[in-house]
Amino acid sequence: MKAAAVKYGGVQERLSQQMSRIQALRLKTLAEEAYQAAQFQPGISAAEAERRITALKAEIDLANSF
Repeated sequence: MKAAAVKYGGVQERLSQQMSRIQALRLKTLAEEAYQAAQFQPGISAAEAERRITALKAEIDLANSF
């Protein structure tokens, strides 16, 4: 298991990468649009940012469907 983690970059390494500028901008915009400014926090991981972006997009799409 450890050999696979080293060979493929390891989960811990991927989880510790900070979100990119593009992710930060997208997350901040979506958080403001959904009136959930607390969802944007600088310094979160790229994986957490992507999870929040996906959740906010789904929430906005749901609200727009009414």
